[in-house]
Amino acid sequence: MHANRIHCELLPGKKQPRPTMDKDNQIQLPFSPLKNRKVSAVFDEPLVSSDGGLMLVREVLEETGIIRSLAGALHDPRHPSYVDHTMEELLTQRVAQICCGYEDANDCDALRDDPLFKMAAGRLPEDGALASQPTMSRLENRVSVRELLRMGYALADQFIASFDHAPAAIVLDLDPTADHVHGRQQMALFNAFEDEYCFMPFHLYDGLSGKLITTVLRPGKTPTDREIISVLKRVVKRIRAAFPCTRLIFRADSHHTKPVVMDWLEAQSVDFVTGLQTNSRLKAQFAQALADARKKHECTGREACVFASAFYQARTWSRARRVICRVLVNANGEDLRFIITSFENSGAKYLYETVYCGRGAMELMIKDHKNGLLSDRTSCHRFSANQFRLFLHSAAYVVMHHLRSVRLKGTRFCRAEFKTLRLKLLKIGVRVETGKTRIKLHMPQAFAEIMTLKTSVFANTG
Repeated sequence: MHANRIHCELLPGKKQPRPTMDKDNQIQLPFSPLKNRKVSAVFDEPLVSSDGGLMLVREVLEETGIIRSLAGALHDPRHPSYVDHTMEELLTQRVAQICCGYEDANDCDALRDDPLFKMAAGRLPEDGALASQPTMSRLENRVSVRELLRMGYALADQFIASFDHAPAAIVLDLDPTADHVHGRQQMALFNAFEDEYCFMPFHLYDGLSGKLITTVLRPGKTPTDREIISVLKRVVKRIRAAFPCTRLIFRADSHHTKPVVMDWLEAQSVDFVTGLQTNSRLKAQFAQALADARKKHECTGREACVFASAFYQARTWSRARRVICRVLVNANGEDLRFIITSFENSGAKYLYETVYCGRGAMELMIKDHKNGLLSDRTSCHRFSANQFRLFLHSAAYVVMHHLRSVRLKGTRFCRAEFKTLRLKLLKIGVRVETGKTRIKLHMPQAFAEIMTLKTSVFANTG
């Protein structure tokens, strides 16, 4: 330890000095004494990391190949002789940071010398530093619209490749979610419902497996039929090319129930179950169902739920379609909900309660993406740069979902939120020991989830 380092231990009965920095740029922090011993902390260990679980992330990145797919979608204009950080290294660095809770590009400066992040990116702990924040910012702002389109296709192809065989059905759950902005980002609009300036990115998942298909950044407004079809037609085409016999079902709320969209879905042989806004004609058509529910409630004094279905055609529709009505009457009043579907023979109750209400699970997927991985950090000025960031967060979702559903299958974490996985399995203190022929990671002997790592996570690699 250097002689001129300023110590800031906590001394009883004395005015406490402020933590200072020595010439090695190391900060020493004072804490309360313990049994007459001074307690202080100094940040001086270059081969120690707080993210030991990054080795799990590295394994999943290799298994899924998501980074190779995204890197292949990007054009690298740099001269190979002057490249310090390859495209795969840059993407791996950012995706690994997002998985560990470092969602901001500014975090690159603090973590570029972290030995575990180096190893996750394919470097040795003693190799040179990873990319800095300015390098990441240049990458974000350099990506073209054509490259972003290829990245979107790469995510969809990653979803398709995740199946060992053709699934019997894929449920296309589509929903926008509010992404509040606090600057002057391009294409951010004021949304009256949110009472904020925001983006409203599309999130598209498979409702049966929870796998992400793609995400598309868009202005903060209600989606148009062109926007909906623009996303669906690209995804449906690629899924059909890979799985021609798989049944596709589109599921969404009433904002997506538009005449042009329904016509397109029927032309593509895609089934659908979507919400339908209430109107006076629908109420009149299902008046008998409401009367039956009222009578049932009056007779039993309990909550009454009645389902009914009928064919209905609005003026702007090309033909009549099946509409299902759910009537709920209880002590709090009456509630009517409507959905529209291409399934003409399935039971009304099953279609509403099991199929349509099943889309509620998508809210948990968006929660993991938006809150667990903080994908609303779209603070770049350029719209294309924010779309690039959204794709990186989507890649992190692919990694964390694979970790949960494959590596942790059969454990108590197989349904855990991403935040829980990060806290329990990724945030592990580790000391790195390097040699000529091996690298050894020393983790805490008292680590609470050691058996999960030993018997569950690594057991699923084979």
